[in-house]
This record gives sequence, C-alpha cells and structure tokens, in this order.
Amino acid sequence: MASLSDREIAVRQRLKDDFAHYASRCLKIRPKDPREGNKPFSLNRAQEYLHEKLEEQRARTGRVRALVLKGRQQGISTYIGGRFYHRVTHSRGVRCFILTHEQDATDNLFGMVDRYHDNCPAPVKPSTGASNAKELYFDKLDSGYAVGTAGTKAVGRSQTVQLFHGSEVAFWPNASLHFAGVVQAIPDIEGTEIVLESTANGMGGEFHERWQQAERGEGDYIAIFIPWFWQEEYRRPVPAGFEPTDEERSYMEAYGLTLEQIVWRRAKIAELKDPLLFKQEYPANAAEAFQLSGHDSYISPELVLKARKNSSETSGPLVIGFDPAWKGEDRHSMAFRRGRKVLKVESRGKLDTMQAAGWAKQVIDKEKPARMFIDVGGVGAGVYDRLMEMGYEDIVTAINFGSAPLEPQPEDESGRPKGGFLNRRAEMWGKSREWLEEPGGVDIPDSDALHADACAPGYKYDSLTRLVLESKDDIRRRGMKSPDEWDAVALTFAEPVAPPVKMPERKMDWVV
Repeated sequence: MASLSDREIAVRQRLKDDFAHYASRCLKIRPKDPREGNKPFSLNRAQEYLHEKLEEQRARTGRVRALVLKGRQQGISTYIGGRFYHRVTHSRGVRCFILTHEQDATDNLFGMVDRYHDNCPAPVKPSTGASNAKELYFDKLDSGYAVGTAGTKAVGRSQTVQLFHGSEVAFWPNASLHFAGVVQAIPDIEGTEIVLESTANGMGGEFHERWQQAERGEGDYIAIFIPWFWQEEYRRPVPAGFEPTDEERSYMEAYGLTLEQIVWRRAKIAELKDPLLFKQEYPANAAEAFQLSGHDSYISPELVLKARKNSSETSGPLVIGFDPAWKGEDRHSMAFRRGRKVLKVESRGKLDTMQAAGWAKQVIDKEKPARMFIDVGGVGAGVYDRLMEMGYEDIVTAINFGSAPLEPQPEDESGRPKGGFLNRRAEMWGKSREWLEEPGGVDIPDSDALHADACAPGYKYDSLTRLVLESKDDIRRRGMKSPDEWDAVALTFAEPVAPPVKMPERKMDWVV
C-alpha cells in the first residue's frame, strides 16, 4: 500500500506541476463540431506556444503580464480558462476574474469553466460552496471564479483578484476606465497573472497602444502574437485546376504554407469581401493585424515581410542612422546597415540631449562606422553639436528631414517638373523602398515593431507630382506611434557612402 500511496502522490504532484499533462487528463472541452461531444483538452500549436511564453515570463519574473494578439477561433480563451482553473483549484485563497466585451462572450467563457468543473475527475475536483451564473466558489480552498462584462464602467473594481483574464480587449467599451480600475486592482506581487487577449480592432485604442508599448519592450507586459496558419483546421482540399496567384505564391513562400491553406485563405477572403478585413481577423503577423481599412502604406507589408525572411551577406561600409526622439513618447532609434543587410535596430527612451550624445559616442567608438547620419530636428541638433565638439566631424553628418531633397526634381521631355520627392525625409524613405525592391532581396531584423514602423506612413503626391510622405504628427493622430525605427533605417540612405580607403603598407628600407 505504501508504494501505491507514493505513486498516488507522484501522480497528484505531476497534475499540479504540469498543466499540459493535467489538461489532457482532467479538462473537457466542447469541440467545434458539436456532434463529437466533449473531448479531452489537448493543447494545439497556438496554445503550446502561448503556454511556453507565459511560463518563461513566470520563471523569470515570478508573475505574468502578457498581451496576446491572435486570429479568430484559435483557442486562446480556452487555454487561459484552463490555465486559471488549474491555478484556482490547486491553490488556497486565489481568485480569478474574467472580463469580456459583451454578455454573450461572458456567458460562453463562464460556461467553459463550468464544463471544466463538471467534468473534472473526482480525486482532483474541489468542493463547491457557491455556483451561479457569475461566480464559482470553492469553499475549502477559499478560491474561485467571477466574471463580468465591460459595458459597466465600475465592473470588477472591488474584486480581490490574483488572476485576471481580459477577453477581446480591443472591443471593450470604456477600455481606459477598466485599465485604470480592475486591471490596476491586481496587486503587483509574485504569483499574480494578467493576460489580455484580443483580435485587432483597427488602430488606436487602449489595446493597440499597449500592444505597441509591449512590442517595443516598454513596461512589464510581453507581446505574444499567434498567426492564423497554426490552426490545423484552417485548410481546404485543393480543387482540380487550382492555381495560386503571384501574390498567393509569395505569401506561401514567406510563411511556408501549403496549397490547402491557400485555398482556405482565398475562400475566407471571398467570404469577408475585404482582404484587409481578413488580415485583421486572421493576421499572419502583428503589423498587418492593425492595418486600417483604406490605409495605403508607402512601403507595402509584403516587401517588409520578404526582407524579414530573407538572408543576405554583409558588404560595404557600416552606416548608422540615428533618429533622436522628437516628442515625449518617441524613441531614440539607431539602425546599423551594411549594404544589403540591416544588422540591427536599437531603441531607447527618456534620454536627454547629453545622454543621447553619450550613447552615440559609445556606438561610434565601439562600432567604428564609416558614417553616422543624424536627424537634427528637435533634440537632434543638440546631439549633433555635442558630437562635433567631441571631434567626430569626420563621422557624423546632420540631416534635416524637412530640407530639400538631395537629388533635384526630374523633368519630362518638355522640361516640366515630374516626380521626385517633396523633402529629404520622403527621398530617404523612397531610397529605402527601392532598396527593399532590389533583385536578390535584402535582409532586415525579423521584428514586428520594425515591420509596423516601415508600414506606418501613408503617402500622396502634390501638384508637381512629388511624393509627400505622411507626417509623424498625422501618423500619431491615427493612433500609431512615430515610426522612429524605420526613420533610422531610412537615414542610412541619406547620402552615398564610399568604403574607407585602405592605404597600402609601406615597407621601410633600413640602412645598416
């Protein structure tokens, strides 16, 4: 009997320590096909990835703070519900609160937790003290679940909560009040968890703003993106004679997709009647999820994606573009490029002029660039002046985004102005787009934040057919952050930079 008792203890311990193991043996879910009945909860690829990311953060910080951007019907709420049910039923005094965007969603998520509890095996099922449509209380553990709907401004403010699940946060009414209320009510202590998940709902709003912050590494939250094509069910049989378009072939190559997935995608786009809506509902990367219908970005997402997935060798001189912050929430961003490859892009916040100049000095001394181009708008002028004082006049070059382009406006056959760029910033962005279009491809860091910056500005043409790039202020008014990181990349195209001339070594003739 002693050995059986030891075995039972080991079984219980594994169920407590290993959520994926526990879920497959103790939790039941309703499948998408209701004819199948309840089935064991085995984590799919998206859920496994999310679990890995949350566990990494919990091991590193002792708590979880995460924003999850995903497509429709990928099982993220199912995972979070199971994760928190596991925590609540294996701990004393732990309370979970779920806040959704609408009453139907609240009912569905609470019904999912009820299903977990109703089908939980007796040896691990906790005693229930109270159960109704909004609360599930485990009396002997003094733990439990409560739910609410975001339509009520003060919902959840008075709750004592250690685990918080915000569902479809981008669609919350009164989102700022809920962030200031119930989200802030979760204590910042070890063991607490806040997971905020949503599909995208255009640009702007609390979820989008907080996603941008997390994406850039600002604050405690991590940004976790789940692409649509990880779902095994998002496939269709390939009809006879089916041929993908050029765009579909590029999409397949970029993400390593099958024809079955492309058939499903084409059918879904036809059903939604809007390719941009498909990207919002079923994003392949974070940058395209927030695309605003009708927004035509100057640099296409497909160009950026191709460069993210490409691999190129470094060549030529090291050129650095430095875009010092212009307004309070902007970043100081620095891009490092050699020929066809952007080696890295680094960003820092809250630096004054002397600190920004100090950072630039450290980089110059360490990396030995052939040239560093600095935007001298805002605090950039002070940064440039300080570096000149320190003796870096052969390295640093001042660039004014608003000045006239380096190349004169071209003319047509009759001598009339035609084409070209309004100013230096538009010209540099134009050069960066031409670089992305180069045959053979180029290579940039595989970063959602950089991708979002590259695709942020729209564009138009003035009466002289010059390219007018959307201003940073107009981009902010659309709810986007200033595209500082791609501004830094664009700065590396400010002027041609020749490789440094290496002088041949002279042999000394010694006279003895």
